[in-house]
Amino acid sequence: MLLRGFSLRSFVVYFGSLTLLKRLCLVTLVQVFLALPASAAHVQKEKVHQETWCANAGGITEYTLDDGARVDCLTEEYAIEFDFAPKWAEAIGQALYYSMKTGKRPGIVLIIEHKDAHFQKRLDTVAEKYNIKVWTVNAVSEPDE
Repeated sequence: MLLRGFSLRSFVVYFGSLTLLKRLCLVTLVQVFLALPASAAHVQKEKVHQETWCANAGGITEYTLDDGARVDCLTEEYAIEFDFAPKWAEAIGQALYYSMKTGKRPGIVLIIEHKDAHFQKRLDTVAEKYNIKVWTVNAVSEPDE
């Protein structure tokens, strides 16, 4: 059963009763829905922030570790993960892992958009306890096309 009171058999019967034009419309709507991105558009892509910030810090972008994982930015002192504010917790794990693998201090560049500041408070609480350096980038402009 797909939905309560709606089985695959009843869908097939319903679909079969539709005219060809209605079937085509339904199929097209499903295809459009499946083609939509899973998340909302960001003001700018993470990679834009990563490349700009890392170049200014004199770091190496996308440094590949021995296991194939990629550090977003590797500087003389830090192994840095870039992430959008809602993914602050994931960024902690990645930064700590990169630090462990490289022998550098862990760092996170948190990309703040719109009303994301509350995520920074959460990150700062954990970062203070585990000695993770945190920088922020405030993203304010038009969304990517």
